[in-house]
Amino acid sequence: MIDLHCHLLPAIDDGPATLEGSVALAEAAEAAGITTVVATPHVSWRYLNDAASVVAGVELVRTALRDRGIGVDVRAGAEIALTRVSDLSDEELHGLRLGDGEWLLIECPLGQNAGDFELLLRALQRRGHRIVLAHPERSPLLRRDPSRLLALVSEGMLSSITAGSLVGVFGREVHRFAVALAQAGLVHNVASDAHDAIHRPPSVREAVMAASGDAPELLLRLGWLTQDIPQAILQGAPLPAPPLVSDARRPRQRRGLGWTRFDLA
Repeated sequence: MIDLHCHLLPAIDDGPATLEGSVALAEAAEAAGITTVVATPHVSWRYLNDAASVVAGVELVRTALRDRGIGVDVRAGAEIALTRVSDLSDEELHGLRLGDGEWLLIECPLGQNAGDFELLLRALQRRGHRIVLAHPERSPLLRRDPSRLLALVSEGMLSSITAGSLVGVFGREVHRFAVALAQAGLVHNVASDAHDAIHRPPSVREAVMAASGDAPELLLRLGWLTQDIPQAILQGAPLPAPPLVSDARRPRQRRGLGWTRFDLA
């Protein structure tokens, strides 16, 4: 599996405070079946990281993992706050992309007062960047009006939900919305958003399996969600179509919000 969203780098944001903490997190990822971790530290007004600091952190962690025989490949990326995007040059944004592709991981607004945040996202697209939306299920604005997320996905943006949301880590409402997104075909990736090895660990497969009773689409598309799509993002390759899921294998009664289903196929 490829973990597209993980706060692996030490002493750079709210992830591990030390290099040993980063190593422990990578060990936990390896034990969970993750072979590639994209290090995505916050780039925000609170955490004033830049592409150079991310690259330096990735090299530091790579060396430590190699010395300890931990077989996890670490790639560079970032989780960029919407409040910073207008302040960053295209050159800097290019350095913060996920792997070698054209995709930026943009944090969905977690507050109630983000206004027409879609305008910022569309402006980024016009600048030539492609967008992966980080944890849309945790955004109160999107939970209140899911049609806003549907519109963004229809415009070519991808939805990356956090594995912990599927098992109630962020509360019942977020869990319900994450499941509904999966049922509606509005999930393109499941990532750990891990911050440490214990309290927010990199448990992706376990979360998908736990939620598969409500949203069997997740388990049936596990390889697409955690390998095919993230690999295409990191390589800048065309996005593969999702495996077809027959209606017979979906829940008979949905707890979604009355949306039309949306698939890339």
